[in-house]
Amino acid sequence: EVQLVESGGGSVQAGGSLRLSCVVSGFTDSDFCMGWFRQAPGKEREGLALVDGYGGAGYAGSVKGRFTISRDNAKNTLYLEMNSLNPEDTGTYYCAATLSRFCTDGFQYTVYRYWGQGTQVTVSS
Repeated sequence: EVQLVESGGGSVQAGGSLRLSCVVSGFTDSDFCMGWFRQAPGKEREGLALVDGYGGAGYAGSVKGRFTISRDNAKNTLYLEMNSLNPEDTGTYYCAATLSRFCTDGFQYTVYRYWGQGTQVTVSS
């Protein structure tokens, strides 16, 4: 059984930083395209960052330059380093995994087969 577990969320002041982690278990391989998504109250879930099996990364325009996605396949862990946080970054953050090596479909959430339960991030003014 595949399981993804996020951690690292919390409350932070505007301008602060957080590092989210996502531990993956149940995969026989760990080089799949993975991504981070966010859902704010009253808004649709949006893709923030993704990384393919080779470590190549892509970002949504709203987080480019502030967030960094990375992976450690040996530890079966996905990370999201978040800097210069603002109140608009408040929401529930989810990690997700596809069953493909390349992120061909970008942030199309329907292709992400496995999802974590989410971790809450609150950024205050």
